[in-house]
Amino acid sequence: MRKQYSFRRTARGFDAWDVDRLLDLAAELPVHDVALDDIGELDEEYWFSDSAVPATVRAVVAHVRLIDEVDLAHPIILDVHGRVMDGMHRVARALLDGRTTVRAVQFVEQPPPDFVDCQPSDLPYEEAR
Repeated sequence: MRKQYSFRRTARGFDAWDVDRLLDLAAELPVHDVALDDIGELDEEYWFSDSAVPATVRAVVAHVRLIDEVDLAHPIILDVHGRVMDGMHRVARALLDGRTTVRAVQFVEQPPPDFVDCQPSDLPYEEAR
């Protein structure tokens, strides 16, 4: 699978977190259920809002495939403010399945980003672990 990053827009670009590092940092956090209604990203532009990839049918279908393949046993990762850092395809799957909650872990201290004020196209995208 291609390397993945979690992005937050900044004044000069994006801050980015390596998802593999987030998984390591979150490994010992307690798992709890989060109401889907509490996940603000469900009602925001998410996958295509800051992307160089337009929301074509082909691009949407690629996301549908990812949503279909997820494992809801793996908790999503939330930042200190409750924003999704990893797991939006799992959130979408839970919503499609008619669930009202999803398993999650949440940071109590925000980990520093791996890249600051960057552009997504400038990051290394080697194969992930």
